[in-house]
Amino acid sequence: MEKKITLSVKNIKKEIGKREIIKGLTFDLQEGEVFGFLGPNGAGKTTTIRMIVGLIKPTSGDIHICGFNIEENFQEAMSNLGCIVENPELYPYLSGYNNLLHFARMIEGVREERISEVTELVGLTERIHDKVKTYSLGMRQRLGIAQALLGEPKVLILDEPTNGLDPAGIREMRQFIRFLAEKEGLSVLVSSHLLSEIQLLCDRVAIISKGTIIRVDTVQHLLENRERVVWRLSPFEKGKQVLSLLTTIEEKEDGTILTAFDEKKTPEWNKQLVEAGVSVIEINRKMPVLEDLFLELTGGDTIE
Repeated sequence: MEKKITLSVKNIKKEIGKREIIKGLTFDLQEGEVFGFLGPNGAGKTTTIRMIVGLIKPTSGDIHICGFNIEENFQEAMSNLGCIVENPELYPYLSGYNNLLHFARMIEGVREERISEVTELVGLTERIHDKVKTYSLGMRQRLGIAQALLGEPKVLILDEPTNGLDPAGIREMRQFIRFLAEKEGLSVLVSSHLLSEIQLLCDRVAIISKGTIIRVDTVQHLLENRERVVWRLSPFEKGKQVLSLLTTIEEKEDGTILTAFDEKKTPEWNKQLVEAGVSVIEINRKMPVLEDLFLELTGGDTIE
């Protein structure tokens, strides 16, 4: 059964002055998926998010949230959207509960029962009546997500949700976001500079560079056939010569050689190296990581 599309971005462009910042981006989110949004410095990631949540208008193109065009049916579209852009804005001297009560009053039809529901959902029941200034950063992020969920949105946009969290907090946030997608059926768009987290967290990823989307695909497909073998050989030059006759090689600055991983051929290459008088000091299977692909696709640019 084909999943329902909850967010559709079609050919959106943004010009500031005579400069085109966003150059016709197209992607969509499906119901119940976590979608990663990655871009190097100046790529236009934050600008795109601001257009989706209605903070700035696109120069051209269409954005639909649950079928509603944000230009023509702004209120209906936004009623299906929850978001945290950058850091959640909270009142530190109010309790978590009073923060949620304050924001609930701004959304039509939100009852106090919903505050209890989202509080339990984000795991803050025991601390909800404490002042926000006593909360850890992870708890504030959770309260911000609770705020974003008050209106029962179908799409949740989180800009750097693990920013500033320690490793335990990052793992907890990852598990929580997966729970929202898998158990609550939300479509979650996550922007992050932590490529390893995106790899663990997301179903699909969009990579954006210089206002253009380079690739949109599942993490699995992006990393297929990218396993490598690291070889440390002595003498190096002779080992390099032997391997280069057997397969395509890549010489690294640390004195190692990379080749593609082939379950059947790798043992045979090792055998031929030994027979040629080359000592195989190390053979290390290197699993594919999104960071390598990202750097390759963006020409080594740094992430936002």
